[in-house]
Amino acid sequence: MSVSTAAADQSVCTPLPVLGRDVTVPLVTGGEVSYAALDYAASAPALQRVWDDVAAYAPYYGSVHRGAGYLSQLSTDLFENARKTVAEFLGCRPADQVIFTRSTTDSLNLLARVIPADCEVFVFETEHHASLLPWQDARVTCLDAPRTPRQAVQTLERALAGRDPYGPALVCVTGASNVTGELWPVRELAAAAHAHGARIVLDAAQLAPHHPVDLRDLDVDWVAFSGHKLYAPFGSGVLAGRADWLQAAEPYLAGGGASRKVTRRQDGGVAVEWHETAARHEAGSPNVIGAYAIASACKALTEAGWDTLVAREQHLIAKVREGLAEVPEVRVLSLFGDDAPRVGVISFVVEGWNSSHFAAALSAEYGIGVRDGLFCAHPLVRTLLGSDPQTQGECGAPEAAPGEKSLNAIRVSFGAGTPDEHVERFVNAVRELVTEGAKWQYRTEDGRCVPAV
Repeated sequence: MSVSTAAADQSVCTPLPVLGRDVTVPLVTGGEVSYAALDYAASAPALQRVWDDVAAYAPYYGSVHRGAGYLSQLSTDLFENARKTVAEFLGCRPADQVIFTRSTTDSLNLLARVIPADCEVFVFETEHHASLLPWQDARVTCLDAPRTPRQAVQTLERALAGRDPYGPALVCVTGASNVTGELWPVRELAAAAHAHGARIVLDAAQLAPHHPVDLRDLDVDWVAFSGHKLYAPFGSGVLAGRADWLQAAEPYLAGGGASRKVTRRQDGGVAVEWHETAARHEAGSPNVIGAYAIASACKALTEAGWDTLVAREQHLIAKVREGLAEVPEVRVLSLFGDDAPRVGVISFVVEGWNSSHFAAALSAEYGIGVRDGLFCAHPLVRTLLGSDPQTQGECGAPEAAPGEKSLNAIRVSFGAGTPDEHVERFVNAVRELVTEGAKWQYRTEDGRCVPAV
């Protein structure tokens, strides 16, 4: 997978309008400042267009699939058209199914429930917990963190070569790391999986908001992503791909909507015929607004143009990386090296600073929202830091003395709605905190670092 190198005309390459762009927050040092939301990897702000589309639909809300009234029929049509829009956005094949879920985590847990009982699962230790943990009931092989994309492919090939060639197998891999932002060689990994008779599921939670994702082009069997990272509100996600394992398994949840026919048996029990469509795993009244919001975001990103969006994001990445490189105390975390293609997700540590303290100071003194910790990717971050699991110290004291290992990291992330001013303020704030120190006192409260007063 390569990053687009299309030239961006900065005069027309402006941020997409998002909610919260005019929000101001107070500073502990006095006054207010516009909030710089730089935690897109956790949850991106909703696009204004998505919010407007949802607001326009809200008065027409009605029950789905079961109602005879106009609003019910309208809502059903909206829901099923959203499914078609997502299928087009993902380049789904004609026989693929698109299932609406709650999130990437929910999608991958659903897939884990439908894999054959004797399925072997191969996953790198570098995965987010959403794609690392759902496979606990399967035979799991956790692969070491690779240091190059080629090494990732070679590691997978060696692992697959030693498996039962006649049994089912599944590879789960991320498209872009939620820690380093680096792009993974998805197409090559898919080819390796299929060459050894395995299937592959792509965790596109961090990839889909930044790059086009095409199932046919990447040749993956399934893809999962979350709406709240794709500029839609919370509470919706997608699992899309091959239908056979999904149709053969019991429903993820049992209930109305998943059932096609229910009858009483003579022995007093209940007999059920389940749907073979996506409805089989969508029991209960669906999140129509969530599905519609995802579809709206898919349309907005497609219409904005991926070449333009990618080029502008690379412009922001370069600004951040160049700014951090000018601060000797900052070490950016990476698996594949400085030249690896990446999305707008960058994690780093600051020598002599507790990461929670640094992130709290960015928020309280500069109005900048980032994230600190292990980012629900504990094995990966600890591998990058070379640290063992430990209890974090008080935020008011340095986390690690010069030359000592850090226990967690700071992550800055951005995307289609980020203005240049936000990343410029971030870089200047990092430089100022490192050279001048924090202006305020901080303490630990409920495990979080907060201003002392």
